[in-house]
Amino acid sequence: MSLTSALSSAMSGIRAASRGSEVVSGNIANANTAGYVRRTLSISSESGGGAVGVRINGVTRHVDQQIINDRRIAGAETGYRSETTAALTHIENLIGTPDTPGSLAARISDFEQSLITASSRPDAAERLTAAVFAAKDLTKSVNSVAQGIQDARSQADHSIDTQVKRLNDALQGVETLNAHIVASNSSGADVAALQDQRQQLIDEISEMVPLRTIPRDRGAVSLYSTGGAILLEGQAVEVGFDAAHLVTPYESLEDGTLSGLTLNGVSVNTSSTNGRLHGGTLGAQFEIRDEIAPNAQMQIDALARDLIERFEDSTVDPTLAVGDAGLFTDADNPLDPASEVGLANRLSLNTLVDPDQGGETWRIRDGLGAAAPGDAGDATLLIALTDVLDATRPQASGSFGSSSLNLAGVVASMSSQVGIERLREDQQLSFASAQFSELRQIELADGVDTDVEIQNLIILEQAYAANARVISTVDEMFDTLLRI
Repeated sequence: MSLTSALSSAMSGIRAASRGSEVVSGNIANANTAGYVRRTLSISSESGGGAVGVRINGVTRHVDQQIINDRRIAGAETGYRSETTAALTHIENLIGTPDTPGSLAARISDFEQSLITASSRPDAAERLTAAVFAAKDLTKSVNSVAQGIQDARSQADHSIDTQVKRLNDALQGVETLNAHIVASNSSGADVAALQDQRQQLIDEISEMVPLRTIPRDRGAVSLYSTGGAILLEGQAVEVGFDAAHLVTPYESLEDGTLSGLTLNGVSVNTSSTNGRLHGGTLGAQFEIRDEIAPNAQMQIDALARDLIERFEDSTVDPTLAVGDAGLFTDADNPLDPASEVGLANRLSLNTLVDPDQGGETWRIRDGLGAAAPGDAGDATLLIALTDVLDATRPQASGSFGSSSLNLAGVVASMSSQVGIERLREDQQLSFASAQFSELRQIELADGVDTDVEIQNLIILEQAYAANARVISTVDEMFDTLLRI
């Protein structure tokens, strides 16, 4: 080997060692940086055209795309199950359990006990008042559950609006990074940092919508949802949504009063069965708004209907005429079976017996339609009210099956159904979380190991020193030759 060849080889070695040190230092510095992927310097021997030494081929990102794809899908499933589980837990807490003060079951028990207490001393005005206010507390409890359900729908609608904006921004970001990566690849520039940024954006998208990443020419990628919707193919789609801000029981996706999703202006299915973007946190919010909460609203409306029907029966209160409202009303009106939606929100105590609205508490003893107070010692109506509260009857609406239930049984059935759904979602969440955690660990196993990187840095320093020594030796030999 000639002296010039040795010098050239040593110089290329120093350049490779220097570049390798930069790569290793970057790995160490970003060991805990989210989205960072370990890099190594790709080198080969330079031997063509009479040149000798080390050729730098580029920087290699060490990433297993299949593991990342699987981890993203598992992460989307975890987010989806987490949101639906939280919604069902919220509804379950709204209904409460019999041992929870203020729960529906507790309010029914309190009302029943107050009627029994009043019937033992029907002449005691304070006992009649206590029974009336126990009935009013029951209506407020039903109202509170119904309002909590609608609040959950409003929150879901707001979350959809927020996520759609994030989704559009992230898709535009991926489109922009695609263009930069393609341009950088064409010019031979390092694209590792750009790829890291793109991976972070795709990870953000995959939390909202489970997706597949498809590689394209010159480093670009395309994004498709697992439901088959095109999110990015050259250009990012525009996801459309019109927020309602406040959702009422009377609004739904089916009747067009609530917005669905559009992709470039084309409506897409958002249901839990055939939704094109279902499976992540975005799909979960649609399921909460359009399926989970409306189903809970249907059940609480059915409970309100049963409560009204039980007490507006003239066989229970003979002072009621046909068409008169009973003890419990639809905003002080009798029940209209054709207007059951939102009934739980409108449920109220009859103003005739509500002292807060000018009513008289003796009517709970003598009848809502009574012209004047009756025998103060007559507990017949109070006993009838207690009996009808505990009477079993088939349910005219809701999904309670064909069994006959008393009012407490309706609440127990409703609570049980929500509890079973919540338990099933919780089990699915545990499975998805475990799968996500395992895939994440596999992904991290190929990440930056600082101990290994420090060892690599020591090797590169030794290579640098060795090449520097070659250059120094060649320099000394040149000096010797020039002195001859």
